[in-house]
Amino acid sequence: MARWQPETTQRLVVAAVDLFTEQGYDATTVAQIAERAGVTKSTFFRHFSDKRELLVAGQETLSRLLAEGIAEAPPNASPLEAVAAGLERASSAMGPANRELGPRLKAAVAASTELQERDALKSVGLAAAMTAALIARGVPDPTAHLAAEMGVLAFKRGYAQWSEGDRDDARGLAHHALAALRDLRAATASLG
Repeated sequence: MARWQPETTQRLVVAAVDLFTEQGYDATTVAQIAERAGVTKSTFFRHFSDKRELLVAGQETLSRLLAEGIAEAPPNASPLEAVAAGLERASSAMGPANRELGPRLKAAVAASTELQERDALKSVGLAAAMTAALIARGVPDPTAHLAAEMGVLAFKRGYAQWSEGDRDDARGLAHHALAALRDLRAATASLG
């Protein structure tokens, strides 16, 4: 088996999601994931500490991109406009592989309580990164937290629409995430 090849992390994630979908999370072993990805078990552990970590592959990069987009928003941008800039920045890093993986990943998470818990922690991490970036811009703490949570929800809703939607729709993830953010903003008006 090859030990170090380009895109090893991506191959491991795809192999794991496929196996989680086929046979369930609990029944899938690290050895099976490594074999499916065409790497050794030790190579798996160079990339991930355990199989749960496969779910959050790329979270650090996603958090960084969201925060950078918020930080680079125009100085006069509202908190939600800054979040929109973060969503655009992060969405630019998501390509066809991410789109193809979405429905399978959703099914794997839905079938495993452990993966649902890890997915919730991922959302908390993304919200924390956006909250910190907004606070650094001078946004008051409660407003920063609310805007960040709306950003996470918009990203998740946009990603679901993009990854599960019509494959002939050439609009990227940013279009869907920003539309979801607009919908959420409009929904807040009805809260009274």
